[in-house]
Amino acid sequence: MNIRQATAGDFEAVKKITQETIHAVYPKYYPAGAVRFFSEHHADEKIMRDITAGIVYLVVDDSCVPAGTVTLTDNEVDRLFVLPEFQGRGYGRALLDFAEERISEKYDVIILHASLPAKNIYLKRGFREVDYLKIDTGYGDFLCADVMEKKAK
Repeated sequence: MNIRQATAGDFEAVKKITQETIHAVYPKYYPAGAVRFFSEHHADEKIMRDITAGIVYLVVDDSCVPAGTVTLTDNEVDRLFVLPEFQGRGYGRALLDFAEERISEKYDVIILHASLPAKNIYLKRGFREVDYLKIDTGYGDFLCADVMEKKAK
């Protein structure tokens, strides 16, 4: 397992990880309008903008197959996704460890928005809820998430 900064050539891998994970996991927790909104929120232009800014990272398996991604925006953990077939094998933990270490180099607090499927993971990692978001998706549904934070190391 290795974590590296994503390049423009990794765009399709980051997009695949993001969209496949959203469409495989989120329908189990959210209505269709919320899944659609979330998928659109992670649009191609946003992914490429973040890759170009140098804030997107990939975790790859021992065969260099991309398994997950994370985006670090200042002191915020964004777009942390692991493909379903790689979940439960330590890739998400490795990405979150990496994110926390990187953010801790410059900031005192780590922030993230936790979706329903990930909230319990973050609670176990020492994050605490500081706010609650209820976003009108425009598709007749709401996307609910918690704003969470943790003191940096």
